[in-house]
Amino acid sequence: SYRDLPLKVNQWANVVRWELRTRPFLRSAEFLWQEGHTAHATREEAVETARQMLDVYADVCRDVLAMPVVKGVKSPTERFAGADDTFTIEALMQNGWALQSGTSHFLGQNFAKAFDVTFSDDANQQQHVWATSWGVSTRLVGALIMSHSDDSGLVLPPAVAPTQAVVVPISPGPDKQPEQHAELMAFVDAQVASMRAAGVRVSIDTRWNVRPGPKFFEYERKGVPLRNEAGPRDMAAGKLVVARRTGGDKFDLPAGEGVGGAIAAELDAMQGALLAAAEARLSDGTRETDSYAEMADALAAAEGAGSGGAGLFLVPWFDDAAAEKSIKDETKATIRCFPLGEQHRAEGRVCFYSGKPATHMALFGRAF
Repeated sequence: SYRDLPLKVNQWANVVRWELRTRPFLRSAEFLWQEGHTAHATREEAVETARQMLDVYADVCRDVLAMPVVKGVKSPTERFAGADDTFTIEALMQNGWALQSGTSHFLGQNFAKAFDVTFSDDANQQQHVWATSWGVSTRLVGALIMSHSDDSGLVLPPAVAPTQAVVVPISPGPDKQPEQHAELMAFVDAQVASMRAAGVRVSIDTRWNVRPGPKFFEYERKGVPLRNEAGPRDMAAGKLVVARRTGGDKFDLPAGEGVGGAIAAELDAMQGALLAAAEARLSDGTRETDSYAEMADALAAAEGAGSGGAGLFLVPWFDDAAAEKSIKDETKATIRCFPLGEQHRAEGRVCFYSGKPATHMALFGRAF
């Protein structure tokens, strides 16, 4: 009955797919994903749901992963088979390649008709439902790694880091200098209590058989946002020595009840800085052009330099599947999406490839 709609189902599941060439996280034979399926009484409600989920995915990428994305709709060539429209979020990685990071499909009534999924409307007539499906996967883990990490290892935005701060006591351990060690650990415990009270996910490294240097290197590789050092001298001075995973000089923070709030503020600042850097990379890496030759030359130069990606290209486009295939064959670039916020700018322009009146603004780029 229409009274039972909308029907919304969300699930987490492992999926197995045949992949000729796998990439860790990005394209594996088996992966974990979140997928949703909905059925609606009206087309308008189904489209609204598909767009709403696209916004949810974009917000998660931005606010949690510190990864800005472009929201758009796929070209007919790239859309999900059987869908009326495929909405997508596209991210730009540090090497200039794009990554499709999540999709939301408006399925129309295509699958409902194929599988005879109907409901009784308010006039007691049988109608086919309007459907959506949407999902993200562990590909987002790969996106996170490629968006922020560096040659020293993983860089995790604080919002998603399992351990946001670690405290490394500089002590030979309880066996060699028990009184000094006990005093130091009481000092450390007080700072950790303040951090936990401020909502910081913090741990203490009590492996006394491992020297501080290797510990520092380990937490750098693992991407722990803040490393805090505390030795007898620091305790005497009433401070912690703090190092950011994102770089810069070490700095001191006064110990005491306020240290938790100070650490939380540092984490918020790091989250914002990572997002700002990624937003600048997306902005700087997206160029607008009316020239196909300019895009082709830039892609060829990037490939010659070894990076393979030259960022994203926003261009006026006449929708033509044959031309789309020719460009892919010539440059390895594909239409990542028709950006939702740019389509009004196609009016009065000509396609950068064919010279025909533009039907869309298209975002081209090489992609994983």
